[in-house]
Amino acid sequence: MKYRKAGFLFLILSLLSGCMLGPSYKRPDLDLPAGQPADRFGVFTTQSWWRVFEDPVLDSLEQEALSYNQDLKAAMARVDEARADVNLARADQMPSLSASLQGGRENNNAAGLPGSGTQNPGHAAVSMSFELDLWGKYRRLSQAAKARLLASEAAQDTVRLTLTADVANQYFTLRMLDEQLIILQQTLQAREENVRIYEARYKSGYCTEVDLRRVQADKESVQAQMQQLALQREQTETALAVLLGQSPREIIAQNIPRGKTLRELNLVPDVPENLPSDLLERRPDIRSAEEQLIAANADVGAARAAYFPSISLTGAAGFASNSLSHLFTGGAGIWSLAGEAMAPIFEGGKIRAQNKKAEATYREQLAVYTKTVQTAFQEAYDALTANRLDRDIFDSYQAQTEAMQRSYELTKKQEDAGLIGVTDLLNVEENLLSAEMNLATARKNELSAVVNLCKALGGGWQIGQNE
Repeated sequence: MKYRKAGFLFLILSLLSGCMLGPSYKRPDLDLPAGQPADRFGVFTTQSWWRVFEDPVLDSLEQEALSYNQDLKAAMARVDEARADVNLARADQMPSLSASLQGGRENNNAAGLPGSGTQNPGHAAVSMSFELDLWGKYRRLSQAAKARLLASEAAQDTVRLTLTADVANQYFTLRMLDEQLIILQQTLQAREENVRIYEARYKSGYCTEVDLRRVQADKESVQAQMQQLALQREQTETALAVLLGQSPREIIAQNIPRGKTLRELNLVPDVPENLPSDLLERRPDIRSAEEQLIAANADVGAARAAYFPSISLTGAAGFASNSLSHLFTGGAGIWSLAGEAMAPIFEGGKIRAQNKKAEATYREQLAVYTKTVQTAFQEAYDALTANRLDRDIFDSYQAQTEAMQRSYELTKKQEDAGLIGVTDLLNVEENLLSAEMNLATARKNELSAVVNLCKALGGGWQIGQNE
């Protein structure tokens, strides 16, 4: 008997090692550009990449966002869902066991026969059912579930990277607006002084009403710009508060702390101009798209397995006794084993439609993966270009501002001496204001270019590394 059982067990193990239907996954061939070694981009290899700006306030804001942002919490929940799906898929490959215990009372002494009386028949058994995975259906489904788990983890990394980049960009925008408002406040004070001077001149007959009204209009223009920027700053603060996961009360309170000024923030030097060679491995959105493609490929194999018969095994082992009180001591051992093969014959085209759907889903995910790779290289190239050109733009605006500042000083002296009219002075003042505002914007763009470059290159790709 034991040899028969051993032979049957060998048969089961042989069947379990059967082939898996469907194509094995192979990464699509894409026409990729040559790139730089990844170690040249070491500044972006850690999760806390924003520390390169050396602003403790920005550090605290990023940590707050990582702790309380609702989009990130939702992404983490999706990872837990995918992990549960993996366990469910793994469970389909395991036998299912159930236990039963039956007992009752019967009276066979109706005729008053000697030796007859109340009996306690009992039955206890453990039953098992198992479907042999001959064609790899459940293994393919398990592959798909594992791939989707990895895809959800990569998607969580994408949310995390996008979140931290958005926080940094909004923070830099806020600091830019702070600086521009300071510039406008200083300009407004100068314009108010001009109005007082020209009001006195007009009363004394030393200037025309046209000159006075022009100075007053210029002051009101600066006042309007201040109001517009104040509105933008409030909107930026509320947007940043939402990224931080603050409560509605905190959002309305608009209590966002400030750290270093735009000029004080550290700017990363010497960023390589060429693409990294392993961008596909480091961008979390590419990793997520590829894992979805792997899952779709595995689903094709699972769908094809539906054409073939499935074999289910059932077994039971236990004890039976006429006396419930002696079920496990005086009873007889029982066991049974049965097998059943089920093959699809006609299902109204359902299996064929499932295969068509799985293949179409694979083609869809292939297109999504290809487009994701295209977009990634576009963003990386654009970010590298912006990082280089934004620094040149800042240098140009800085030179322009210095020249306009000197021009204003000379023009002011000429106007005080009565050599030129107020119109010439106001033109120079407007150009100086524009140059100062543009310089603040250019500095913010320099910092944002570093953020966007980090995001485009998949910054923080060494998952799990803590500084």
